[in-house]
Amino acid sequence: MHLSPSPACELTRVCRQRFYLFVEGQAASPGSVAVLRRLPGVRVVLRSPELDESHANSRIWGEKWLAGFFNKPCNYELFVRQNLNLETSISAALAEGDIGWIVHIDTDELLLPGGTHGYSLQQLLDSVPANVDTLVFPNYESAVERDDVVDPLTEVTLFKRNFDHVIKEIYFGRYKEMTRGNPNYFLTYGNGKAAARLVPGLRPNGAHRFHNYLKPPREAKALEGAVLHYTYARFEDVRARRGRCQCGFTDEEVKKCFILEFDRWVFKKASQEPDDEKLRAWYRQHVVWTDHSFVRTQLAYGLFGRIHTPAMLVASLDAFAADEDARDIAEQHAKDAEAVESRSGAARGDAQKTMHAQR
Repeated sequence: MHLSPSPACELTRVCRQRFYLFVEGQAASPGSVAVLRRLPGVRVVLRSPELDESHANSRIWGEKWLAGFFNKPCNYELFVRQNLNLETSISAALAEGDIGWIVHIDTDELLLPGGTHGYSLQQLLDSVPANVDTLVFPNYESAVERDDVVDPLTEVTLFKRNFDHVIKEIYFGRYKEMTRGNPNYFLTYGNGKAAARLVPGLRPNGAHRFHNYLKPPREAKALEGAVLHYTYARFEDVRARRGRCQCGFTDEEVKKCFILEFDRWVFKKASQEPDDEKLRAWYRQHVVWTDHSFVRTQLAYGLFGRIHTPAMLVASLDAFAADEDARDIAEQHAKDAEAVESRSGAARGDAQKTMHAQR
Protein backbone atom coordinates (compact mmCIF):
# COMPACT_ATOMS: atom_id res chain seq x y z
CA MET A 1 0.00 0.00 0.00
CA HIS A 2 1.29 3.45 -0.88
CA LEU A 3 0.74 5.85 1.99
CA SER A 4 -0.32 9.39 1.26
CA PRO A 5 2.75 11.66 1.32
CA SER A 6 3.25 13.56 4.55
CA PRO A 7 6.14 15.66 5.88
CA ALA A 8 7.35 12.70 7.94
CA CYS A 9 7.11 10.38 4.92
CA GLU A 10 9.00 12.79 2.67
CA LEU A 11 11.64 13.29 5.35
CA THR A 12 12.42 9.58 5.83
CA ARG A 13 11.96 8.65 2.14
CA VAL A 14 10.08 5.52 3.21
CA CYS A 15 6.51 6.00 2.07
CA ARG A 16 5.30 2.42 1.56
CA GLN A 17 5.34 0.73 4.90
CA ARG A 18 3.41 -0.91 7.68
CA PHE A 19 4.40 -1.45 11.25
CA TYR A 20 2.95 -4.27 13.31
CA LEU A 21 3.60 -3.08 16.85
CA PHE A 22 3.21 -5.65 19.62
CA VAL A 23 2.81 -3.62 22.80
CA GLU A 24 2.73 -4.63 26.44
CA GLY A 25 3.07 -2.97 29.84
CA GLN A 26 3.21 0.84 29.84
CA ALA A 27 3.26 0.91 26.04
CA ALA A 28 -0.19 -0.70 26.09
CA SER A 29 -1.81 2.11 28.09
CA PRO A 30 -4.86 3.68 26.40
CA GLY A 31 -3.03 6.97 25.85
CA SER A 32 0.00 5.33 24.25
CA VAL A 33 -2.12 3.09 22.04
CA ALA A 34 -4.23 6.06 20.88
CA VAL A 35 -1.06 7.94 19.84
CA LEU A 36 0.39 4.92 18.03
CA ARG A 37 -2.82 4.31 16.12
CA ARG A 38 -2.73 7.85 14.75
CA LEU A 39 0.51 7.07 12.88
CA PRO A 40 0.23 6.14 9.19
CA GLY A 41 0.58 2.45 8.47
CA VAL A 42 0.69 1.35 12.10
CA ARG A 43 -1.13 -1.78 13.26
CA VAL A 44 -1.17 -1.99 17.07
CA VAL A 45 -1.39 -5.56 18.42
CA LEU A 46 -2.29 -5.88 22.11
CA ARG A 47 -1.92 -8.92 24.33
CA SER A 48 -5.34 -10.55 24.29
CA PRO A 49 -6.96 -13.96 24.74
CA GLU A 50 -7.20 -14.20 20.95
CA LEU A 51 -3.47 -13.53 20.50
CA ASP A 52 -2.58 -15.96 23.29
CA GLU A 53 -4.75 -18.63 21.65
CA SER A 54 -3.06 -18.00 18.30
CA HIS A 55 0.35 -18.35 19.94
CA ALA A 56 -0.69 -21.53 21.74
CA ASN A 57 -1.79 -23.11 18.45
CA SER A 58 1.39 -22.19 16.55
CA ARG A 59 3.19 -24.98 14.72
CA ILE A 60 6.42 -23.61 16.22
CA TRP A 61 5.75 -25.58 19.42
CA GLY A 62 6.00 -28.85 17.55
CA GLU A 63 9.31 -28.07 15.86
CA LYS A 64 12.89 -28.52 17.05
CA TRP A 65 14.58 -25.33 15.86
CA LEU A 66 13.28 -23.25 18.81
CA ALA A 67 12.80 -26.06 21.34
CA GLY A 68 15.91 -25.12 23.33
CA PHE A 69 14.21 -21.87 24.39
CA PHE A 70 10.91 -23.34 25.56
CA ASN A 71 9.79 -23.33 29.20
CA LYS A 72 12.55 -21.02 30.38
CA PRO A 73 12.09 -17.63 32.07
CA CYS A 74 13.03 -14.06 31.25
CA ASN A 75 14.99 -13.55 28.00
CA TYR A 76 14.24 -17.07 26.76
CA GLU A 77 10.52 -16.48 27.20
CA LEU A 78 10.87 -13.10 25.47
CA PHE A 79 12.73 -14.67 22.54
CA VAL A 80 10.00 -17.27 22.03
CA ARG A 81 7.33 -14.57 22.19
CA GLN A 82 9.24 -12.50 19.60
CA ASN A 83 9.14 -15.47 17.23
CA LEU A 84 5.44 -16.03 17.83
CA ASN A 85 4.72 -12.33 17.25
CA LEU A 86 6.79 -12.41 14.08
CA GLU A 87 4.86 -15.43 12.88
CA THR A 88 1.61 -13.52 13.55
CA SER A 89 2.95 -10.54 11.60
CA ILE A 90 3.87 -12.71 8.63
CA SER A 91 0.33 -14.17 8.53
CA ALA A 92 -1.26 -10.71 8.81
CA ALA A 93 0.98 -9.21 6.13
CA LEU A 94 0.33 -12.09 3.73
CA ALA A 95 -3.41 -11.61 4.29
CA GLU A 96 -3.14 -7.90 3.46
CA GLY A 97 -1.47 -8.93 0.23
CA ASP A 98 0.46 -5.82 -0.83
CA ILE A 99 3.63 -5.96 1.29
CA GLY A 100 6.89 -7.04 -0.32
CA TRP A 101 9.35 -7.37 2.59
CA ILE A 102 9.25 -7.92 6.33
CA VAL A 103 11.87 -7.32 9.03
CA HIS A 104 11.84 -7.66 12.83
CA ILE A 105 13.09 -4.50 14.54
CA ASP A 106 13.19 -3.79 18.28
CA THR A 107 12.51 -0.40 19.85
CA ASP A 108 16.26 0.11 20.41
CA GLU A 109 17.14 -0.39 16.73
CA LEU A 110 17.07 1.59 13.49
CA LEU A 111 17.62 0.41 9.93
CA LEU A 112 20.36 2.33 8.11
CA PRO A 113 19.81 2.22 4.30
CA GLY A 114 23.43 3.05 3.51
CA GLY A 115 24.56 3.25 -0.09
CA THR A 116 21.26 4.51 -1.48
CA HIS A 117 20.51 7.80 -3.16
CA GLY A 118 18.17 9.76 -0.92
CA TYR A 119 18.62 7.51 2.13
CA SER A 120 15.78 5.24 1.00
CA LEU A 121 15.09 1.83 2.53
CA GLN A 122 12.57 1.17 -0.24
CA GLN A 123 15.22 1.85 -2.88
CA LEU A 124 17.65 -0.49 -1.15
CA LEU A 125 15.13 -3.34 -1.06
CA ASP A 126 14.07 -2.67 -4.65
CA SER A 127 17.72 -3.12 -5.72
CA VAL A 128 18.01 -6.65 -4.29
CA PRO A 129 18.28 -9.25 -7.10
CA ALA A 130 15.07 -11.18 -7.68
CA ASN A 131 16.72 -14.51 -6.80
CA VAL A 132 17.66 -13.32 -3.29
CA ASP A 133 15.08 -14.14 -0.62
CA THR A 134 16.56 -12.51 2.49
CA LEU A 135 18.87 -9.53 2.95
CA VAL A 136 20.96 -9.39 6.13
CA PHE A 137 21.73 -5.99 7.62
CA PRO A 138 24.98 -6.35 9.64
CA ASN A 139 24.61 -4.75 13.06
CA TYR A 140 26.47 -1.65 14.20
CA GLU A 141 26.43 -1.29 17.99
CA SER A 142 26.14 2.05 19.76
CA ALA A 143 29.39 3.26 21.33
CA VAL A 144 28.27 5.87 23.87
CA GLU A 145 30.75 8.58 24.80
CA ARG A 146 28.92 9.88 27.89
CA ASP A 147 27.26 8.26 30.89
CA ASP A 148 24.35 10.71 30.97
CA VAL A 149 22.63 9.95 27.64
CA VAL A 150 18.85 10.40 27.85
CA ASP A 151 17.68 9.92 24.25
CA PRO A 152 20.08 7.56 22.42
CA LEU A 153 18.40 8.00 19.03
CA THR A 154 19.26 11.71 18.98
CA GLU A 155 22.39 11.78 21.14
CA VAL A 156 24.47 8.79 20.00
CA THR A 157 26.43 9.09 16.76
CA LEU A 158 29.37 6.69 17.32
CA PHE A 159 28.97 3.01 16.41
CA LYS A 160 31.14 -0.09 16.48
CA ARG A 161 31.04 -1.49 12.95
CA ASN A 162 30.38 -5.11 12.08
CA PHE A 163 32.99 -7.66 11.02
CA ASP A 164 31.33 -7.82 7.58
CA HIS A 165 32.07 -4.15 6.91
CA VAL A 166 35.67 -3.81 8.11
CA ILE A 167 39.10 -5.03 7.00
CA LYS A 168 39.54 -8.49 8.52
CA GLU A 169 43.22 -8.07 9.45
CA ILE A 170 42.44 -4.90 11.38
CA TYR A 171 39.45 -6.52 13.09
CA PHE A 172 41.45 -9.48 14.37
CA GLY A 173 44.53 -7.40 15.15
CA ARG A 174 42.62 -4.99 17.37
CA TYR A 175 39.98 -7.36 18.72
CA LYS A 176 41.29 -7.40 22.29
CA GLU A 177 41.49 -3.63 22.74
CA MET A 178 38.03 -3.22 21.21
CA THR A 179 36.47 -5.66 23.70
CA ARG A 180 38.05 -4.02 26.78
CA GLY A 181 37.69 -7.17 28.89
CA ASN A 182 34.04 -7.72 27.94
CA PRO A 183 32.94 -11.23 26.92
CA ASN A 184 32.70 -10.52 23.17
CA TYR A 185 33.43 -7.92 20.50
CA PHE A 186 29.84 -6.65 20.72
CA LEU A 187 28.12 -6.26 24.06
CA THR A 188 25.07 -8.15 22.81
CA TYR A 189 24.29 -9.78 19.45
CA GLY A 190 26.62 -9.70 16.46
CA ASN A 191 24.70 -11.50 13.70
CA GLY A 192 22.67 -8.58 12.31
CA LYS A 193 19.01 -8.58 11.32
CA ALA A 194 17.51 -9.97 8.12
CA ALA A 195 14.73 -8.62 5.93
CA ALA A 196 12.80 -11.26 3.98
CA ARG A 197 10.59 -11.24 0.92
CA LEU A 198 7.05 -11.88 2.06
CA VAL A 199 6.11 -15.14 0.32
CA PRO A 200 4.06 -18.24 1.23
CA GLY A 201 5.88 -20.61 3.56
CA LEU A 202 7.95 -17.89 5.23
CA ARG A 203 8.61 -18.37 8.93
CA PRO A 204 10.86 -16.78 11.55
CA ASN A 205 14.14 -18.49 12.33
CA GLY A 206 14.76 -16.66 15.57
CA ALA A 207 14.42 -12.88 15.74
CA HIS A 208 17.37 -12.33 13.38
CA ARG A 209 16.76 -14.64 10.43
CA PHE A 210 13.99 -16.20 8.35
CA HIS A 211 13.42 -19.61 6.85
CA ASN A 212 10.79 -21.07 4.55
CA TYR A 213 8.79 -24.26 4.91
CA LEU A 214 8.69 -24.68 1.13
CA LYS A 215 12.34 -24.07 0.17
CA PRO A 216 15.60 -22.94 1.77
CA PRO A 217 15.91 -19.17 1.28
CA ARG A 218 18.83 -17.65 -0.59
CA GLU A 219 20.56 -15.06 1.59
CA ALA A 220 22.69 -12.00 0.80
CA LYS A 221 24.28 -9.32 2.98
CA ALA A 222 23.86 -5.58 2.62
CA LEU A 223 27.21 -4.14 1.55
CA GLU A 224 26.57 -0.73 3.13
CA GLY A 225 23.21 -0.97 4.89
CA ALA A 226 23.17 -1.86 8.58
CA VAL A 227 20.95 -2.15 11.62
CA LEU A 228 21.93 0.32 14.34
CA HIS A 229 21.59 -1.26 17.77
CA TYR A 230 21.44 1.18 20.68
CA THR A 231 22.29 -1.34 23.40
CA TYR A 232 22.88 -0.18 26.98
CA ALA A 233 23.12 3.33 25.58
CA ARG A 234 21.78 4.81 28.84
CA PHE A 235 23.01 4.16 32.35
CA GLU A 236 19.35 3.65 33.24
CA ASP A 237 19.34 0.59 30.95
CA VAL A 238 21.87 -1.05 33.27
CA ARG A 239 20.19 0.05 36.47
CA ALA A 240 16.84 -1.24 35.18
CA ARG A 241 18.25 -4.78 35.17
CA ARG A 242 17.89 -4.87 38.96
CA GLY A 243 15.20 -7.35 39.81
CA ARG A 244 14.13 -7.64 36.18
CA CYS A 245 13.78 -11.39 36.44
CA GLN A 246 13.18 -13.68 39.40
CA CYS A 247 16.56 -15.31 39.02
CA GLY A 248 19.29 -16.31 41.43
CA PHE A 249 22.84 -15.04 41.05
CA THR A 250 24.86 -18.20 40.55
CA ASP A 251 26.24 -18.75 37.06
CA GLU A 252 23.86 -21.65 36.45
CA GLU A 253 20.80 -19.72 37.64
CA VAL A 254 21.64 -16.67 35.53
CA LYS A 255 22.22 -18.82 32.45
CA LYS A 256 18.65 -20.07 32.77
CA CYS A 257 17.36 -16.50 32.45
CA PHE A 258 19.66 -14.71 30.00
CA ILE A 259 20.87 -15.87 26.59
CA LEU A 260 23.79 -13.49 26.08
CA GLU A 261 26.87 -13.37 28.31
CA PHE A 262 26.97 -9.59 28.74
CA ASP A 263 23.26 -9.52 29.69
CA ARG A 264 24.06 -12.05 32.42
CA TRP A 265 26.98 -9.95 33.57
CA VAL A 266 24.89 -6.77 33.73
CA PHE A 267 22.08 -8.49 35.62
CA LYS A 268 24.44 -9.81 38.28
CA LYS A 269 26.31 -6.51 38.61
CA ALA A 270 23.18 -4.32 38.75
CA SER A 271 21.37 -6.63 41.17
CA GLN A 272 24.30 -7.04 43.56
CA GLU A 273 25.58 -3.43 43.53
CA PRO A 274 23.14 -1.14 45.38
CA ASP A 275 25.43 1.91 45.13
CA ASP A 276 24.53 3.81 41.95
CA GLU A 277 27.87 5.62 41.82
CA LYS A 278 29.82 2.37 41.93
CA LEU A 279 27.51 0.91 39.31
CA ARG A 280 28.01 4.00 37.15
CA ALA A 281 31.79 3.62 37.45
CA TRP A 282 31.45 0.03 36.23
CA TYR A 283 29.26 1.25 33.36
CA ARG A 284 31.88 3.82 32.34
CA GLN A 285 34.59 1.17 32.40
CA HIS A 286 32.76 -1.41 30.26
CA VAL A 287 30.32 0.52 28.08
CA VAL A 288 31.28 4.20 27.76
CA TRP A 289 34.14 5.25 25.44
CA THR A 290 35.77 8.24 27.14
CA ASP A 291 39.25 8.08 25.57
CA HIS A 292 38.84 10.46 22.64
CA SER A 293 42.29 9.66 21.26
CA PHE A 294 41.43 5.95 21.15
CA VAL A 295 38.13 6.71 19.46
CA ARG A 296 39.86 8.79 16.76
CA THR A 297 42.34 5.97 16.15
CA GLN A 298 39.59 3.36 15.70
CA LEU A 299 37.66 5.74 13.45
CA ALA A 300 40.75 5.95 11.26
CA TYR A 301 40.99 2.14 11.18
CA GLY A 302 37.29 1.87 10.31
CA LEU A 303 36.31 -0.15 13.40
CA PHE A 304 34.20 2.77 14.62
CA GLY A 305 31.87 4.77 12.40
CA ARG A 306 30.52 8.26 13.04
CA ILE A 307 26.93 8.40 11.74
CA HIS A 308 24.97 11.62 12.23
CA THR A 309 22.06 11.23 9.81
CA PRO A 310 19.77 9.03 11.98
CA ALA A 311 20.05 11.44 14.92
CA MET A 312 19.25 14.38 12.64
CA LEU A 313 16.25 12.60 11.12
CA VAL A 314 14.84 11.52 14.49
CA ALA A 315 15.31 15.03 15.91
CA SER A 316 13.48 16.48 12.87
CA LEU A 317 10.65 13.98 13.28
CA ASP A 318 10.40 14.83 16.98
CA ALA A 319 10.19 18.53 16.09
CA PHE A 320 7.51 17.80 13.47
CA ALA A 321 5.50 15.79 16.02
CA ALA A 322 5.84 18.58 18.60
CA ASP A 323 4.56 21.12 16.05
CA GLU A 324 1.60 18.86 15.26
CA ASP A 325 0.82 18.51 18.96
CA ALA A 326 0.99 22.29 19.41
CA ARG A 327 -1.38 22.80 16.47
CA ASP A 328 -3.78 20.19 17.88
CA ILE A 329 -3.75 21.92 21.26
CA ALA A 330 -4.31 25.35 19.67
CA GLU A 331 -7.19 24.01 17.57
CA GLN A 332 -8.76 22.41 20.64
CA HIS A 333 -8.44 25.67 22.59
CA ALA A 334 -10.10 27.53 19.74
CA LYS A 335 -12.94 24.99 19.64
CA ASP A 336 -13.33 25.24 23.43
CA ALA A 337 -13.45 29.03 23.20
CA GLU A 338 -16.09 28.85 20.46
CA ALA A 339 -18.16 26.45 22.56
CA VAL A 340 -17.93 28.76 25.59
CA GLU A 341 -18.92 31.75 23.49
CA SER A 342 -21.81 29.80 21.98
CA ARG A 343 -23.06 28.79 25.42
CA SER A 344 -22.66 32.36 26.67
CA GLY A 345 -24.61 33.69 23.70
CA ALA A 346 -27.38 31.19 24.27
CA ALA A 347 -27.52 32.12 27.94
CA ARG A 348 -27.77 35.85 27.11
CA GLY A 349 -30.57 35.10 24.64
CA ASP A 350 -32.48 33.12 27.24
CA ALA A 351 -32.06 35.94 29.76
CA GLN A 352 -33.38 38.51 27.29
CA LYS A 353 -36.39 36.32 26.52
CA THR A 354 -37.11 35.99 30.24
CA MET A 355 -36.91 39.76 30.80
CA HIS A 356 -39.19 40.40 27.81
CA ALA A 357 -41.74 37.94 29.15
CA GLN A 358 -41.71 39.61 32.56
CA ARG A 359 -42.49 42.94 31.01
